[in-house]
Amino acid sequence: MRMYQASKVSGGGQVLDLETAVKDGILGGGCGALFGGVVAEKLDLKKMVAELESVDVPSVFICPISLEPMQDPVTLCTGQTYERSNILRWFSLGHFTCPTTMQELWDDSVTPNKTLQQLIYSWFSQKYLAMKKRSEDVQGRVLEVLESLKKVKGQARVQALKELRQLVVTHGSVKKTVVDNNGVALVCSLLGHFTSHAVGSEAIGILANLELDLESMGILMQPAKMSLMVDMLNEGSIETKINCTRLIETLMVGKDFGSEIVSSLSLLVGLLRLVRDKRYPNGVFAGLSLLKTVCSHEPVRSSVVSIGTIPQLVEVLPRLNNECLELALYVLEVLSTLPEGRLALKNCPNTIPNVVRLMMKVSESCTQFALSILWAVCKLAPEECASHAVEAGLAAKLLLVIQSGCNPVMKQRSAELLKLCSLNYTTTIFISKCKLTRTIQ
Repeated sequence: MRMYQASKVSGGGQVLDLETAVKDGILGGGCGALFGGVVAEKLDLKKMVAELESVDVPSVFICPISLEPMQDPVTLCTGQTYERSNILRWFSLGHFTCPTTMQELWDDSVTPNKTLQQLIYSWFSQKYLAMKKRSEDVQGRVLEVLESLKKVKGQARVQALKELRQLVVTHGSVKKTVVDNNGVALVCSLLGHFTSHAVGSEAIGILANLELDLESMGILMQPAKMSLMVDMLNEGSIETKINCTRLIETLMVGKDFGSEIVSSLSLLVGLLRLVRDKRYPNGVFAGLSLLKTVCSHEPVRSSVVSIGTIPQLVEVLPRLNNECLELALYVLEVLSTLPEGRLALKNCPNTIPNVVRLMMKVSESCTQFALSILWAVCKLAPEECASHAVEAGLAAKLLLVIQSGCNPVMKQRSAELLKLCSLNYTTTIFISKCKLTRTIQ
């Protein structure tokens, strides 16, 4: 159920008539003109309430039961007003009290509050018409900016793109206007080998916030345009870098996206820089999200390993939030399927302690990824890695997984890994080294 924020009304009491409402400023200047048929077309109150859901509504318009604006207000003998359907439902449940005051009702009849209903309708009509006017003004301005982009160059082009980007980000309805008026193709045409970073930054910011069709995606996948995006991922502002990752990820979802497009080492290096930059959490998430999508293309995985992705991801694990941890562990788990990936994980001294620490701590998915990573490493070098894992507390974590309500596959993998870890020890030494006495009891 949508919750409305009620704005305070002067005096704090029940509004009794139009004169009081206007005086207290509920309707605002000139609202009375909405009475007497000045509004040419009868507006639907239900539609207005739905489209104005984010507006602050006067508290006297809010039903105390549903906390939503009333459309058919009725008043009880106690003087309290409710939405008709809500108070009738209250009565149908066997209550014979006023929900707000809990007074016992001496009369269970309800009286339509026509004055308040008219006030509600008038207030929403004013807000709705003002919103529509603003929307029409914005749409008109978008068309003007699109037209000017066909002619202007240099700094004027940058300013026009900046204004269009702000309109697209601020007003959701603008996106459809841009798409319907060939704006996507126009903005795409501005990207190429000789595009300045100022123009590219604004253009990419616009495209990253629009719904792109297959034709537009095909245009953006041209080498010159992809090269510009990669350059800006490495050299742009943090906002531009995030927009570049979002746009490239959108393009990768397309069925015609070729793996060779993301095999560029420059792109992969740019992503790792973004992931390592702890100043910008949004950038870390955007970088990991795109890195996960990149790793879904099997031919690219060897390149991802070759630039040192694994040790860099392992090092940042302790400072990632839960959302980013799931992405990072997914990438490491995918790369652990490669021989060179397993070797890189084994050779990184913090792989085992950092991954063990995350088991049974974040989510079942994270635990599953961690198990796969640790299994790949310990299986590669059992004598060396298994003992390291035992010292890091893996055995106790594995017992927790086995005793938990997680899926049977994870329990089986945990049992196998626990057995692998115990091969180099007698039972007594294994239990003492793992400090498992309390866990076993």
